Amino acid sequence: MSICIIVALAKNRTIGVNNQLPWRCPEDLKHFKQLTMGHHMIMGRKTFDSIGRALPGRTTVVVTRDAELKIENCLIAHSLPDALLACADDEQTFIVGGAQIYEQALPLADTLYVTEIQQDVEGDAHFPEVDLNIWQEASREVHHQSSPEPLEYHFVTYRRK
Repeated sequence: MSICIIVALAKNRTIGVNNQLPWRCPEDLKHFKQLTMGHHMIMGRKTFDSIGRALPGRTTVVVTRDAELKIENCLIAHSLPDALLACADDEQTFIVGGAQIYEQALPLADTLYVTEIQQDVEGDAHFPEVDLNIWQEASREVHHQSSPEPLEYHFVTYRRK
């Protein structure tokens, strides 16, 4: 199984503020949907709460410490290893956040799908430091948007060396 991390992050590694994305980028949401469709997505409970529902066409696995938690149309796991076991029949599994799950998954991942927001953004959740000595850039697409807010962003794929 390929373990893929998918994340949008600012230059200063911000990924969220108040459990929300700190920017509005519709093309990034389309990119996320295109990559994850038909696959398993692993996320922490707070990330699930920010989305608010299981996304159609994908299997959502929520990692939580709450032994009593049940969420309609989602699988529940109590650790990242348990979540990965629940995804064993999928050739490509996506880690979609938040910060704690990303930190645990980074040493296990073989692919990073990163939307690099080309500015620093204030926030309270950050992606862990990535050692670029062990990752190789495989592709980069440069994009700009003028609305809903002016933004330059790059879709970048990294593969573990």
